[in-house]
Amino acid sequence: MTSVVTAGELAALVRPGQSIYVAGGLTPPSAFVEALQRNTELSRDLHITSTITPGFPNPFDFDRLHPTATLTGPLMDRAFAVAQQQGRYRMLPLTFAGFLRHLKAQTFDLGVVQVAPPDVNGNCSFGPSVEFLPAALERCRRIVAVVNPMLPSLSFAATVPAKCIDAMCEAASAVPNYGSDTDDGTETIGRLIAQMVEDASTVQMGLGKVPAAMTKHLTGHRRLKIHSGMVSDGLMDLVKAGALDEGSVHTVAVAAGSQAFYDWLPQARGLRIDGCGAVYASDVLAKLEQFVAVNSALEVDLFGQCNLEHLAGRAVSGAGGGPDFARVARACRGGLSVVALNATFGREPQSRIVPALGPGAVVSLSRLDVDVVVTEFGLADLRVASVNERARSLIGVAAPQFRGDLESAWAALSARL
Repeated sequence: MTSVVTAGELAALVRPGQSIYVAGGLTPPSAFVEALQRNTELSRDLHITSTITPGFPNPFDFDRLHPTATLTGPLMDRAFAVAQQQGRYRMLPLTFAGFLRHLKAQTFDLGVVQVAPPDVNGNCSFGPSVEFLPAALERCRRIVAVVNPMLPSLSFAATVPAKCIDAMCEAASAVPNYGSDTDDGTETIGRLIAQMVEDASTVQMGLGKVPAAMTKHLTGHRRLKIHSGMVSDGLMDLVKAGALDEGSVHTVAVAAGSQAFYDWLPQARGLRIDGCGAVYASDVLAKLEQFVAVNSALEVDLFGQCNLEHLAGRAVSGAGGGPDFARVARACRGGLSVVALNATFGREPQSRIVPALGPGAVVSLSRLDVDVVVTEFGLADLRVASVNERARSLIGVAAPQFRGDLESAWAALSARL
């Protein structure tokens, strides 16, 4: 029978040395984590696994956890830099498909989630953020839940039966809003990508300025399908424009957006918010055709290698599902692997198109995983380009003020090939 307790009593169920899974994504159980961090002894020797996503809520504060506690996850957050140096944060360099396999090999003493109140069938919806929960909870000996009356109980989202929850507390909190304003550069990038997408394609887009711009330019398409780790307000625009295939199920793991998006979400038709196993698992990806994967990058070198994780030598994210989607799009019939990025970054502009990935950078996407690179200056089609042709195409989509230096650098690099 499920016990109803306070958040403090929920956190007190944890025992030193245990291994626990704490939901991440858009809706982590912040009330539980806050209660856990009020008393450092509760987290002594604790081994926590979670998926804190940059730009989403991060309830963990290593200054308030016991020095012996560790946190493991597949993504990097800038707030974890010192903890990673100390060995307290364990960033696993895995794609989301790899992290899914990792979870299936684990056993957790406790799983902690945030859910909506039980529906008429006695099931608690995970709401707009399902993420890795179905796979993780299968490996948990006990499940505890923060029941949030403000979390929408979506009929098309994955659930957990209330009878499977060992203890729960109630804590109300609004679902965090997420939004990205576009600019002239990303509007151009979005238009260029949309021109490459054919009707009836299956599209992966993610979150951010480029996906927001891209969806604006896809509203005139028809019979599109969505298979994506994350979606935002653009999904609502595509539905209202009649761009999506009404006979298909559009599968995502997280839906994050504005309040208007959340208000609209319960009436969405054909949408399924499911676990990452339904999005990233190899057997699922293998069935996709005409799949257009659009990934962002922090920098791209003249060989076509892409760094998705380190900015100016600092780890700021992880590979996520980018490599999983890119490889499938590159290989499947009618597929297209696109990398989209603004040509520069920083107040004093620096080029994101670089001669070669330098010290501190990592190759998240190999040159074999990319078909087309898009910036606001155009398309670099790498599909049948030689090494030198690739470099020239990539220099052509760099910001004009950096092209001369890139040409000189490539002349020196290519002379040694």
